[in-house]
Amino acid sequence: MTGTANRWWLLFAVPTALLGVLIAWGLASPSGPESSSTVRVLAIGCGSLTLGIATLAWMGRSERRPATTPAVMWTQLTAAAAVWLVAEITLLVLNAAAADGAPVTSLTIGHFGAFVSEVNVGRVGVAIIACAFAVVCYGIYGFTNPETVPVAPALVVSALALAARPITGHMAQQSFGSILDAVHVLAAALWFGVLAALALAIPSRGSWAIWLPKYSALAWRCVLALVVTGIVNAVVRLDSLSAFYDTAYGRVILAKIVVIALLVALGWWWRRTWVVASAAHRMSSDGSLRRAIGEVVFMAIAFGLAAALATTA
Repeated sequence: MTGTANRWWLLFAVPTALLGVLIAWGLASPSGPESSSTVRVLAIGCGSLTLGIATLAWMGRSERRPATTPAVMWTQLTAAAAVWLVAEITLLVLNAAAADGAPVTSLTIGHFGAFVSEVNVGRVGVAIIACAFAVVCYGIYGFTNPETVPVAPALVVSALALAARPITGHMAQQSFGSILDAVHVLAAALWFGVLAALALAIPSRGSWAIWLPKYSALAWRCVLALVVTGIVNAVVRLDSLSAFYDTAYGRVILAKIVVIALLVALGWWWRRTWVVASAAHRMSSDGSLRRAIGEVVFMAIAFGLAAALATTA
C-alpha cells in the first residue's frame, strides 16, 4: 500500500472521536453529555487540523525543505477549514434548537436570531463561524498566490476561533481561568493538529527525518501545558477525590486522564524509538506514516471525551 493510500486511514479519527463521546455518555448519563457533542468534536478536530497545517507551514517558512509545497498546503488548509465551517454552522443550529427546547425541524428564524444575538453561546458561535469563514477565504486567496501569501494570518485567526469558546466558558468565572482554558485547548489542538498535518504532508523518509524531531520538541511542550492546565481545571471543578467517581463530570475527567496518560506513555516510547530511528534515516516513510496515523486516531478518543465534557454537568 502506498503512502498516499495510507493517509486515508486518518479518517478513522472520526469514529474514534465519536467513540470518546460514547464512552463519556456511558460514564455520565443522564447528566450529559448533550447530543451536540458529536458535532462539537468534529468541529474541534477540523479546527485543530486547520491550526496544525498552518503551524507546520509557519514552522517551515524559512526552511530550504518545507514539509510540503505551498500549493498543497493551501489546498489542505482550505479543505480542513471548509469542513470546520460546516461543522460549526451545524453546531450553532443544534445549540439554538436545544436552547429553544425544540427539535431542529421546529426551530424558527426568530428564535434562531434571538439565540445568536442575545445568548452568549450563540454570539460566540457566530464569531467562530466568522473566523472559520475568513480562514476559508484566505486559504482560497493563498492558493491563487501560494508562494507569496503568508500563512501567519490563517494561523492567528484559527487559534482565536479555537480559543473563543473555552475563554467564555465556566472557567472564565475564575481568576486567570480564561487564560488557562485557552492554553489547554490550544495545546491540545497543536499536539493533535500538527501531527495530523505531518501525516497528510510528509512525502519521504528524508522529510520525516527533518520534521519528526521538530514535532517531538513541540509535542512535549504541548503535553506539559495540557497536563498543568488540566490539573488546575480539575481542582477548581472537583472539590474532593471522591468526586472523580461520585459525579458524572468527575468520571469523564478520570477517563480523559487515563487516555492522556496512555498517550504520554506512547509519546515517551516514540521519542526513544521512532523519533531516533527516523532522525537517523532508519525508518521508512510508510513506517513513520503508520505510527503518526495510529497516534492521531488514538488521540481522537481524548478529543471526544473533551467535547463531551463541555456539556456534562
